[in-house]
Amino acid sequence: MNMSRISWFRMILEMVMGTSAVWAAKAKPKAVVLEPLTGAAAALEAGYAGQLKDLQAQLKAVLPSVHTQKLEALAKAREAEQAAEAELEAAQQQFGKIGHAQGLVGHAKNKWIGSADKGIAKAQAQLKAAKTDAERAAAQADLEKWQKNREEGLQALNERQALLDAALSEEPALRKRQEAAQAALAKAQADTLKATEALGLANLLASSKLDGQLARLVVLTEATPRGLAVFAAQGQAQEALVAKLLADETLMLQMLVADGANGGNYGQAMTIYTDIQQASAKAGEGVLQRLALAVALEHAVPVRQTNPSAVKDTAPATVDPVQRYLHFEKAFLAGELDPAFKTLSVWDYRFVVDGDEPDAILAWGREMLRSYRPDHVTTDDYKWRYVAAVRTDVQYGSQYNKYDKPELQDYQNMLMNGGVCGRRAFFGRFILRAFGIPTTARPQPGHAALVHWTPDGWVANLGAGWGAGTTKTRYTKDLDFLATTQARTLGDKFMQVKRAQWIGNVMGETPVYGFEGKVTPGLWYGVSLYRQRAMIAESKAVTLAAVGEELGEANESSVEYAFVSPSVSEADRKISVDAKGVITIPASATSNPTKSTGKILFMPSNLGGMQLHYNRTGAAQDFEYTVDVPKAGAYTLTARVACPTWGQLLVVTPKGGAPVEIALPLTVGLWGQTEPVTIKLAAGKTVLTFSRTGDNIRGLSIKDFTLTPVK
Repeated sequence: MNMSRISWFRMILEMVMGTSAVWAAKAKPKAVVLEPLTGAAAALEAGYAGQLKDLQAQLKAVLPSVHTQKLEALAKAREAEQAAEAELEAAQQQFGKIGHAQGLVGHAKNKWIGSADKGIAKAQAQLKAAKTDAERAAAQADLEKWQKNREEGLQALNERQALLDAALSEEPALRKRQEAAQAALAKAQADTLKATEALGLANLLASSKLDGQLARLVVLTEATPRGLAVFAAQGQAQEALVAKLLADETLMLQMLVADGANGGNYGQAMTIYTDIQQASAKAGEGVLQRLALAVALEHAVPVRQTNPSAVKDTAPATVDPVQRYLHFEKAFLAGELDPAFKTLSVWDYRFVVDGDEPDAILAWGREMLRSYRPDHVTTDDYKWRYVAAVRTDVQYGSQYNKYDKPELQDYQNMLMNGGVCGRRAFFGRFILRAFGIPTTARPQPGHAALVHWTPDGWVANLGAGWGAGTTKTRYTKDLDFLATTQARTLGDKFMQVKRAQWIGNVMGETPVYGFEGKVTPGLWYGVSLYRQRAMIAESKAVTLAAVGEELGEANESSVEYAFVSPSVSEADRKISVDAKGVITIPASATSNPTKSTGKILFMPSNLGGMQLHYNRTGAAQDFEYTVDVPKAGAYTLTARVACPTWGQLLVVTPKGGAPVEIALPLTVGLWGQTEPVTIKLAAGKTVLTFSRTGDNIRGLSIKDFTLTPVK
């Protein structure tokens, strides 16, 4: 953490003595001068400002004073901790030079010299095959260029190897320094925690006695008297909503534990919350009340809606918050969301309802995945549940993005045409939200990734592990975001963290929500962070390792992911013929292969029975059906398929016959029917062989085939 030029102790003393405005002026950006309000709005502003001033006086009068010696001990402990952090950072940088030197040696061997060797071999082959003087001259020049390049690489390798050898000779000392710095930091952190506990604030933070007053003060502070006055001056209904909010301590506390209204727009949040209550009789309690409040808080600043470009001028520009709530209420009551959805907090729900997608696209996402890749919906692995669709079906690369269809929404185009890290992370977050799983962006230098909720904690996905990135929340550094997710699982104990923050607001401190930022916390915000750190340590919270990091810039994973291959029953293998001679072939009734292979996967279908999935990745593979044809002749063949991508083909070859192409419809991953093609079949047992062809073969799910006799 970066230290302020003013020592932490001096800053704390200024706050305690009422002179922290000097420090705050240096830490905060220059205030914007606003035109004074007039008329009714001015009177309202004065009234709210008076309430805020009275609350500050009342709370300051009952808050305990802290002995100067204890503050000094805490300040010294904190400064020692910062010095230990700086020493560990320096030690890690020194130790990191070994890895850097190893990387340079590897580059010289593999990239530099390796590329030169390939160039030499190619030039020698061209020289040998040359038929004209010009071709021989060009090949000879190319050969000499690569030979020179190789000599330079060898020289660089010798120099780099010498630097690496020197670095490796220091490795024991550097490792010892790093281990000592880690131990010193652990001791310093423990000393700071002891100094924090010695302040004697534990009973105050564990008590709910001041919660109502604190909540009202924080709402007035975050909304600002001016902001509330501007809202309330719109009419009697708006003024009544503000009065209702400030009188409802339970609601204010619920809002603030969930980090308050976006933009401090508490008036707008109350409007949305009230509108939701009027729109649904179910939004007053339990999971749906928490959901309603999350929508109100998150959409207090309108959320831009991303519409298909073909309708962007006629579709709503922002998400309708009431309809967003009703969408999730309907999906929840219909059992369409993840089973864990009902257990989430208001804060968690905010990371579900904040998406830019239209509600209809959320519904599409759920239906698509249940149709196309139901195994991603039912997997027990919460780290990959739903979001595995990025791994299996959103191909890496931007070469097909130019084929995005204007009538489709962005997430449909991402599934169809893939993308680099940004589009893949966007789709991953979308599909998680669609099923009610909290998620947020977690970019890191040069790469877009995401983090999402699991029952065992939040996990980083499609990028490096915790500590490598940032979030767009108030917890800017991802480690600070992780810390609040871990502390929030502790229930009522987490209120101690919030109370310390709220008391910091009483004392006029700048809000600081983590140790990793650039702003040094004041006394109370510092206490909140140390109390949070202690609570996390006491709970022995486990930090989940990242998953999917290998997919950052790769089209196929280098990690082998298990697929639980269910057995296909005899009923699912039964090929039937009706009275009219129509043959129905379940896609799972293959005679080759008879089990999942990695390319061909059998899985339970949302339509009942089983379905066959042809994987996007891996080497091409044919699949066959042995059919007992009751009558020779021409048959029209159709297939029920879920195909998320354009331009796909399936080829059927009857035994002894010619191959016939079946154009696969773009169904955006939903179930659809192929156009009929005609094939000729001999009576008796025959084999139908299906294969895939095309320049960019993508994933495909098949439910069944139908052969209808041509009359």
